[in-house]
Amino acid sequence: MDSKVGERIRELREIQCYTREVFAEKVNISAKFLYEVEVGKKGFSAETLSRIAKALSVSCDYIMTGEDPNKKGNEKIICVLEMIEPKQKSKIKEILDILARMCDIV
Repeated sequence: MDSKVGERIRELREIQCYTREVFAEKVNISAKFLYEVEVGKKGFSAETLSRIAKALSVSCDYIMTGEDPNKKGNEKIICVLEMIEPKQKSKIKEILDILARMCDIV
């Protein structure tokens, strides 16, 4: 297994403020197995990959290759946005609306 795969999983898990134990429970694997995946000692099944990707809100392609042709590397932005408290989301949306207008996106 490519060691970058484990690094991407660990990085995304940490961005979303999951401890290894909490995240392992969320995807129905042991914390020890997750550690071994993150350091590149173990591989995992397609089913486990799917659960990890879903829990991290990224594609399986991104986890395996670091690239997602559909999202073009926006996974980190999405992860950060998902961590925002509900009461802050309206402020962030206003800021993003302003940025979109400035870039003539909207």
